[in-house]
Amino acid sequence: MKIAVSSSGNNIESEVDIRFGRCPYFIIVEVEDKAIKSFEALENRATAQVGGAGISAAEIVANKNVNAVISGNVGPKAFSVFQQFNIEVYKGVGTVKKAVEDFLEGKLEKIDLAGPMNAGKTDGMGMGKGMGRRDV
Repeated sequence: MKIAVSSSGNNIESEVDIRFGRCPYFIIVEVEDKAIKSFEALENRATAQVGGAGISAAEIVANKNVNAVISGNVGPKAFSVFQQFNIEVYKGVGTVKKAVEDFLEGKLEKIDLAGPMNAGKTDGMGMGKGMGRRDV
């Protein structure tokens, strides 16, 4: 079984990234007999895209033939790709290694509904109508 985890770094001791489409790395973990057999770090090339990062990131992961994805949040476009490929999505926190271990023990919450677009975005350019102005 292969599990893809959105990660802030390039190894299994890195933290699970709250973002899926714009996380810096994906850690592809191969599991055998309920134990981690090996892992591969993939740089997420979709982060440089202006739009459509979630779709591109989901396609990168799906092309690795994963069975499940663990992330802090998965937006609607990426979630749609995973549904097409029958890839299950789970909410994870902590290190990649701990999240995979929790998955194997059945402790992670399955995500059945996509999260909001741009979750975890920190550049101040959200989807709100206020455009950063405050009425006084």
